[in-house]
Amino acid sequence: FRVTRNANTERNEEAADDLLAMIETELQHRKFAPIVRLEIKVGMDPVHRGMLAAELALDYRQTFGKDVVVEVICYRRQGHNEGDEPFFTQPLMYEKIRSRPPVHALYAERLAEEGVSEEEVAAFTEEIEQRLQAALDAGRPARRTGFRGKWKEIEREWRPLAVETGMAGETLIELVRRTTAIPEDFSPHPKIARLLDRRREAVENDSGIDWGTGEALAFASLLAEGTSIRLSGEDSQRGTFNHRHAVLFDVTSGATCVPLAAIADKGATLSVYNSMLSEMAVLGFEYGYSLETPMGLTIWEAQFGDFANGAQVIIDQFIAGGDSKWNRASGLTMFLPHGYEGQGAEHSSARIERYLQLYANHNLQVVNPSTPAQFFHLLRRQLRQTFRRPLVVFTPKSLLRLPACRSAVADFADGGFREILPAPDNPKKAATVLLCSGKIFYDLIEERERSKRQDVAIIRLEQLAPLRIDLLEEALRPHRSAAGVAWVQEEPENAGAWSFLRPQLAKLLGREPRYVGRPAAASPAVGSHRLHKQEQQALLEEALGL
Repeated sequence: FRVTRNANTERNEEAADDLLAMIETELQHRKFAPIVRLEIKVGMDPVHRGMLAAELALDYRQTFGKDVVVEVICYRRQGHNEGDEPFFTQPLMYEKIRSRPPVHALYAERLAEEGVSEEEVAAFTEEIEQRLQAALDAGRPARRTGFRGKWKEIEREWRPLAVETGMAGETLIELVRRTTAIPEDFSPHPKIARLLDRRREAVENDSGIDWGTGEALAFASLLAEGTSIRLSGEDSQRGTFNHRHAVLFDVTSGATCVPLAAIADKGATLSVYNSMLSEMAVLGFEYGYSLETPMGLTIWEAQFGDFANGAQVIIDQFIAGGDSKWNRASGLTMFLPHGYEGQGAEHSSARIERYLQLYANHNLQVVNPSTPAQFFHLLRRQLRQTFRRPLVVFTPKSLLRLPACRSAVADFADGGFREILPAPDNPKKAATVLLCSGKIFYDLIEERERSKRQDVAIIRLEQLAPLRIDLLEEALRPHRSAAGVAWVQEEPENAGAWSFLRPQLAKLLGREPRYVGRPAAASPAVGSHRLHKQEQQALLEEALGL
């Protein structure tokens, strides 16, 4: 060890010795050779002491691989803010603070001690004040600052666009073959190998494309077109529900393989990360990343939609309000698994109502897609729109493997994302019209078939906000003679989309729609699977008037 001390008192010498002894003990405990170089300088001014503490902490962390905490004790000269009176609660401490010269005065004294004249110090002060004032004046037209540089091609305002996002069947086949191609010297888990084979066969034979395949096709198509994709979440490489497998692992060597990455073209990249269990930290990072990548798809995925609770401050303060407060648009996409399958309060609801309450002036896109093709078009639309808005997607759980939740190749090839989606077999003259969103559609279809109620039309609201009233009105037009219209949801009455949609539907229909769903509750869902099934069956029967 080499220890350099600049000590003015015996006390500082003792402090340096104590610090050296502590590090020597640490070295012996961790069985490291004593090769670290330690320089301790005490008796310096506060700025240099702070810098030394930071440098020492960084060197220690990099050398020993252990965390270091640097505690810096500082103060606010004006208290909480300029209008505060800190003497009310901290009179003794603030008497000391008041008597202490401000930092710029201390620095001026230091310059004078080093031979700088008062005239030079005054000139420095004037120059700095002018630069600060010039920066303030230049930033006054702030409404333009968010759409410069890499954002200059992005439009400011939201508008309803019919974005064509389809891809030819031949292109889809080529993409799926490339996304399922495994190097000959790579040995994936046998179940994963079979899953990849089924994906390829489903597209080649047009035998029904499931959700995981639809997502992989969306990613592959964007990467092939030169769009970078970044996805992070607590289990995003595999997918919480074992549907994605973007990163494969060799069962013999542990090596990884990312077939999607090989498709990236024109400088595009694919990054898929399993993130730490800190939703607020990770979502905050991804929001910042989205501000720097307007032409890329940045996705944060919650392990369950409920887990976004831990990131609510980022959602409320930044994602929902960033454009309004700071003129900073974001194309951040959030995947929030949602659906009532009897898994309890913490694994059912992604809190649809929260995002709809945060929605205003087209600040968010809140979407609950119900087919793999819709999900495919939605992800492609996010990058092909001329503007950027955060996209909140309620993704499925049980629908990932539901045989009825499949799409044909033609659904991917034609058109784009559809905000309102009537059931293909709706009767021309329905006695009842049911409006719904997401997974409950498949439960209603199954119950309608079981009860032979062929006089019931079912319309899906795939995009809840901004709600396309014009498209909904068009979907309702063939059913003007229907005796009643009901909104059906799985969530409790004080949750889900009901509170948001109720006034809009009443205005459109000219009367109050009937509500069908669980009664208001303090918890998002019950904890008993048996009770869940009873509730679900009861609301289905109520919806169909059984």
